[in-house]
Amino acid sequence: MKRINLNVYNKNMGILIDLSDPVTFQEKKIPGSINIPYQKLLLNYKELLDKNKKYYLTCSKGIHSQKAVSILEFYGYDVTQVIRND
Repeated sequence: MKRINLNVYNKNMGILIDLSDPVTFQEKKIPGSINIPYQKLLLNYKELLDKNKKYYLTCSKGIHSQKAVSILEFYGYDVTQVIRND
């Protein structure tokens, strides 16, 4: 599983997806990130993601992003976990 720290990420690397619930996303929003809650992403990944793009997944505690990266890697997506410092 690929992991990077948030301070290494830049928008030219790929799409940053925050898996937090909408309330937490608004409270701790990372500039340039988009919000797709964890369960919504895992239930709809075929419609929401493109296997030709790179995705960087984060969440407030790292648990959901770690699980999602493991699952999506298995399905052939280019995903990296982004560890937050907050």
